[in-house]
Amino acid sequence: MILSGKKVVIMGIRNKWSIAWGAAQSAYEQGAEVIFTCGSMEKIEKIKELTDEIPNSKVYACDASSDESIKECLQQIKENHGKVDGILHAIAHANTQDLRNDFILTSRDGYAHACDVSAYSLVAAVRIAKELDLLNPGASIVSYTYYGSEKAIEGYNVMGVAKAALESSIRYLAKDIGKDGMRVNGISAGPIKTLSAKGIKDFNTILDIVEEKAALHQNVTPRQVGDATSFLFSNLSSGITGEIIHVDNGFSIIGV
Repeated sequence: MILSGKKVVIMGIRNKWSIAWGAAQSAYEQGAEVIFTCGSMEKIEKIKELTDEIPNSKVYACDASSDESIKECLQQIKENHGKVDGILHAIAHANTQDLRNDFILTSRDGYAHACDVSAYSLVAAVRIAKELDLLNPGASIVSYTYYGSEKAIEGYNVMGVAKAALESSIRYLAKDIGKDGMRVNGISAGPIKTLSAKGIKDFNTILDIVEEKAALHQNVTPRQVGDATSFLFSNLSSGITGEIIHVDNGFSIIGV
């Protein structure tokens, strides 16, 4: 088991269809102690029905738009679990109207909200984790992105801009925390039918196109993304940092 003896924090669990849940299952089966965060105290009881499937796991509330909430959450994790070896940032949000309407109609507030929650929250989480001395030597941080950061995808709109900011942030964070022997990488996952994906117009059409065009002619699963996440958490990936790894069954390599 490649994560035996490691502790990992899964930030952003929502339900059993979440990509983060695939990562949690993989990490647990690879030997890790799994710790979860979700968006609010009100959601914890519902989330626990799911996370209780992983023995000895705990869930903490964390509002990713608030530095104070992130700090309180990570402080509780350190007090209860000690230092950790990995953090998965699986957090993103944009206003529905900014996904349904043309990108040119994105409001200033909507643009700021998407970038704050989807990109800046990673910067805040890594900075606060370091300030709290939460991370063990060699710790690995992973965040999730999507091909809409690279190409204009119908309906992805401001989230594509936020994910582009996230990917750039990953590179700059890698430079900074590399001084302390820590790593940060991103996984660009193929489209998956999650709760968040329901906000994207004609999402099922995207799934059909990927199945037709991807090199492996199938859509990726949360577990496939989760297994790649476990690899990035593990010592097997110790020489990889600042990278965006596509886990999309080869869709992004196809030109026409």
